[in-house]
Amino acid sequence: MTPIENDPYASKPWLQSYAPGTPYELHPESLASIDQVLEGLARAHGERLAFSCGREQLSYSELQGKARAFAGCLRARGCVPRDRIALMMPNVLAFPVTLFGVLTGGFVATCVNPLYTSRELVNQVRDAGAKVLVVLDEFLAVVSESAPLLDLSLVIVATDGGVGAPVARHAQQWRELSAIALADVLSEGETAAHAGVETRDSDTALLQYTGGTTGRSKAAVLTHRNIRADSEMMRVWLEPSLRRSSGEAQLVMISALPLYHIYALNCCCILSVLMGAHSVLIRNPRDIDGLIDRLAETEFHLIWGVNALYASIINHERARSIDFSHLAISVGGGSAMQPATAEAWKRLSGVHMLQGYGMTETSPCITLNRPDEPDFNGAVGYPLPSIELSIRDEDGKPVPFETAGEVCIRAPTVMKEYWQRPEETAASFTPDGFLKTGDIGTMSSRGLLQIVDRKKDLILVSGFNVYPNEVENVLVEHPNVLEVAVVGTPNERSGERVVAYVVPRSRSLDPEELREFARRQLTAYKVPREIILRDELPKSPVGKILRHVLRAEAKEATEASREEGKK
Repeated sequence: MTPIENDPYASKPWLQSYAPGTPYELHPESLASIDQVLEGLARAHGERLAFSCGREQLSYSELQGKARAFAGCLRARGCVPRDRIALMMPNVLAFPVTLFGVLTGGFVATCVNPLYTSRELVNQVRDAGAKVLVVLDEFLAVVSESAPLLDLSLVIVATDGGVGAPVARHAQQWRELSAIALADVLSEGETAAHAGVETRDSDTALLQYTGGTTGRSKAAVLTHRNIRADSEMMRVWLEPSLRRSSGEAQLVMISALPLYHIYALNCCCILSVLMGAHSVLIRNPRDIDGLIDRLAETEFHLIWGVNALYASIINHERARSIDFSHLAISVGGGSAMQPATAEAWKRLSGVHMLQGYGMTETSPCITLNRPDEPDFNGAVGYPLPSIELSIRDEDGKPVPFETAGEVCIRAPTVMKEYWQRPEETAASFTPDGFLKTGDIGTMSSRGLLQIVDRKKDLILVSGFNVYPNEVENVLVEHPNVLEVAVVGTPNERSGERVVAYVVPRSRSLDPEELREFARRQLTAYKVPREIILRDELPKSPVGKILRHVLRAEAKEATEASREEGKK
């Protein structure tokens, strides 16, 4: 592929900003396979905790043994390499056991949101062509409802107790499905103990579903090379700072994000194992009281989160009961961290927020700030080792530093393709092989990336660009604002107008007072023309505010108002 001439990003200006000792490039072909990593950990540190959930624990020796038993049972029941295995569970110990069983057995995992409706479940399982479904017992009802439309050869039922716990609930439903308990699968698999299979870098590891850059749900095909390269990038970036904090002690991370989402799947599960860490799984992060209890009783070095999660901890009345003395790194991703939240987190924990950027199609991590920098800077950091990044205009030409354009990525972590969607795959790449992310960003001459907003979230008011993140960051600084989301809605005079959905801290918030607050900090065309108070905002399972839901609502309200005016 011919490089573009005069591309200011071709020289990788971010390398000058790397911490001393950080490698510029990785060599994914030389990395150990996941099965080899597990085998080494089980042999050298088998007694160490790999995962815990509540009072249940799983050592590295147990993780390897149960993962191999799971793979062995699948093989004994007729599954062959590249068969798709659907995993429909929240953060319980059965998730890492079955995930690593799938990956080390040469199968392909597709992770399903356990809160999916029957329609959503059928769409994903059928599209992936999944042969086996592993589901937590409490979600059996939707599987039972969907069964006639699912072409499954086996349904495996897990529990939120120990991995070997028998199924005691919903027995009638799992019998109707001819399902088998995970405990029985593991017992059966021990006699067919499977020593893992040799996987190639190019073999598919995950079919990870995403809205992608066009909004339509589809699966990014992620290979073993993709996910191992991504976790290795994060390891070399974070581990030196973590080791300076923990010394020889085992690293402990808080994993409150759902493992079926790519952010947590790699960072809280695969990366955790790569670092030999103990991942503390939080089954239900919406139970803030329970989360605070778990944090208060745990000495942890690393926490992964999103803006909404950190805000919930900060605003909890018992937040001060948490011991942050061992915390070395707090990572924020999934959606933009609001400066007010980042500042409040540092006041609470004493540790600054390390913001990063990624997407499902890149396995997911692309950039991250340096752990040794003292403060939150609002940017999403520097491209990680082996990442090539270029910011381009609508014609695909690189733009100068500090100029907004679409962020484009080429790296060993970029997906192979979209599953069974060749036209969408082709449309997502530039002629020279860069993935078009759909995000608008700017880069400094030293390689620091700033995400301005999603391309599709951009609001055009009388020809002027309004970036929702900028307006949201202003509004959330008001002392009576808890959360906010800004969207555009059609307007005959200006093309679009700015609408803000606000969750107040109390009902005393006056929308006109908030609008006046915005006027003092924003130019006129950026100030919301309408402020709508809500009890809550729609969010994805990882806590990202779903602007597209609000945008559709605002559009519908505008059209209804217009029709009413015609009467």
